[in-house]
Amino acid sequence: MHKKRDFLFHLYMALFLAYLLIPLMIMGGASFNDSKLPTVYPWKGWTWQWFIDLWHDGRIWYAFRNTLLVAVAVAAIAVPIGAAAAILINSLTGRIRSVLYGVMIAPILAPGAVIGISTLLFWNKLNVGSGLHLSVLGQVSYIAAFVMLLVLARLQSFDQSLEEAALDLGASHGQVMRRILLPHLYPALGAGAAIAFFQSIENFNITLFTRGNSDTLTVYVFSKVRSGITPTINALALLLILFTLGLALWYELARRRRARLEAAREAEGRRAEDAELA
Repeated sequence: MHKKRDFLFHLYMALFLAYLLIPLMIMGGASFNDSKLPTVYPWKGWTWQWFIDLWHDGRIWYAFRNTLLVAVAVAAIAVPIGAAAAILINSLTGRIRSVLYGVMIAPILAPGAVIGISTLLFWNKLNVGSGLHLSVLGQVSYIAAFVMLLVLARLQSFDQSLEEAALDLGASHGQVMRRILLPHLYPALGAGAAIAFFQSIENFNITLFTRGNSDTLTVYVFSKVRSGITPTINALALLLILFTLGLALWYELARRRRARLEAAREAEGRRAEDAELA
């Protein structure tokens, strides 16, 4: 029975990974096929032409620059807002906590097109024209909720007595925030910044309605699909996947390194305590 369960588990994992990876492999393979259609069959030969065309496409580099600027701005704004909302909600009780939590979560449940249109109409009423600045504001309105959820989850493991002890010893609220609370929240803040960055990069609906005349990668790809997609899009997607995997690998290696350093410091502290007791 145990062997059968293990076999079914491994079979499920293999099918799940195949379901995820096979389309990506086909998509990546099409970027090397010497065919004007984005396909791997029939295979007409190996080529780097689509990467060369991508390199010489000025519009896509303009869109890529805009995408990065928007993503960085969204992460820079969403992380403080989400963290502040999480800290506030965590300190409240009763109905006000539920109301504030619901207000912060509501944008996640709203369709992206609704957020994009409402953002455009609201700021136009204030005589603020469309552009990438509205794309940033529209994306922050719902991405901040993801950051809030991550920080809230991290706050569940925070010992409130540490704050009380620091205040009793004469620390100011600012010092408690900088030296006790924020160091505990750094992992959640880092993960929130990464999620905000990549959520912004892949956003389409909000950006489409608020961007004005500016291009982003998602809008660019959408326009290429309408006018006739070529394997340059496959080459772009492959590079983005490799970029994402590289960042994920770097983050995981850095996390493991920090964990080893923390474990080494804790072990050294225990040895010092044992030496004092001896």
